[in-house]
Amino acid sequence: MSKSSSTFSEVEAGWSHRMRLRLRRLVAVEPGEMRVLCWSFSYFFALLCSYYIIRPMRDEMGIAGGIDKLQWMFTGTFLVMLAAVPLFGWVAKRYPVRQFLPYVYYFFIANLILFFVLFKTDLTHAYVARAFFIWASVFNLFIVSVFWSFMADIFNNEQAQRLFGVIAAGGTAGALTGPVLTAALITALGPANMLLISVAFLAVAVWCIHRIVAWKNSTEINSNEDAALRPVKPDSGQDQAMGGGIFTGIRLVFSSSYLSGICLLILLYTTLATFLYFQQAQIVRDSFNDPANRTALFAAIDFSVNFLTIVAQLLLTSRIVRQWGLNWALALIPILLGFGFLLLGMMPMLSILIAVQVLRRAGNYAVMRPAREMLYVVLGKEEKYKAKNFIDTVVYRGGDAVSAWAYAGLKAAGISLAGIALVAVPLTAVWAWISFKLGRRQAQLANQNTGTNK
Repeated sequence: MSKSSSTFSEVEAGWSHRMRLRLRRLVAVEPGEMRVLCWSFSYFFALLCSYYIIRPMRDEMGIAGGIDKLQWMFTGTFLVMLAAVPLFGWVAKRYPVRQFLPYVYYFFIANLILFFVLFKTDLTHAYVARAFFIWASVFNLFIVSVFWSFMADIFNNEQAQRLFGVIAAGGTAGALTGPVLTAALITALGPANMLLISVAFLAVAVWCIHRIVAWKNSTEINSNEDAALRPVKPDSGQDQAMGGGIFTGIRLVFSSSYLSGICLLILLYTTLATFLYFQQAQIVRDSFNDPANRTALFAAIDFSVNFLTIVAQLLLTSRIVRQWGLNWALALIPILLGFGFLLLGMMPMLSILIAVQVLRRAGNYAVMRPAREMLYVVLGKEEKYKAKNFIDTVVYRGGDAVSAWAYAGLKAAGISLAGIALVAVPLTAVWAWISFKLGRRQAQLANQNTGTNK
């Protein structure tokens, strides 16, 4: 090797080392974790970029399918989720994680290609719009649920507290990129062709899964030589199928007070989120006549939410969890949302409604969601995949369906926007209390697991 080449390599190595040190100071990543952190970040980036490319289309399809039909579309989503859970349980029973995770994404890739064909045909638009709305709502929850199940299986509790905020920021970066791509390309390419771009990002996510599994396998081999480099639990069992029954996740949820508490947390969250979503849909419909303008507005809202989210995830999430504790991290957003609903009840203005919606979503993605996923780190494999999938899909969309009909009932009873906001205030208080109790219970379980492993 020439002297100049050697010098260049030394400079490059020094620059790389300095960058790693700066990144470690920013995100508290330990030696041996950098590679898996980058792959996990990229995995979530590709996943949410894929979804957020089509999310504005989903919101527009909800309007195209009929505002007065939204509660039926939410109910349809719940029924599809209910049918999908046993299928997921069957797949998880027969195949190891490293196999069935790619299968999940291959299935959704095939769905996207099917919708691409349907959008190119002359079928009745309203029915295709409603089908796409339901499918996209299922797609969103399933892909994110299995992602976080995988992360909870890869990292231990201490690592999750340090790294989940950064990994979540990867998803937010993808969620920022997706709306930008949609807003920039949808006029030139049309909605149908955007589905193919979404497919490409899903394929990248599958590739990242294979890289994370390969890293894990190599690290477990190396960990036999140096225990300090063991970043994953030795019993994670990625090469073994979980076994059990297809309804095991449901049984686990109803036999555990801890998992049942998570169900209540999800139900309260979805109720309040659905109330705001319905109000948003109605106001946007009344404010804009052009579907393209509505789609562009939804993309702009998504961009604003995700910009705030990524800043908070990189700078605040891990600090809040580590300094305040998981219990306060979980309770923070419900408390703030309670004040937001109170303000909306006193001044039911469009600008305040949008502000509450943006801050709620940003707070959920930046703090509440990563903290909520930490609740599963202290549990076993079947709880992480099967029970969590049931909660994240059926319970989540069941809450959507029930709250959608509740909202329709409140509107039919003549209750105004301000009145609905005031009804929501005590619900946020209950949500905050349950979140706080779950955070304390997670800490107790983590301490028990640490004591058992000593």
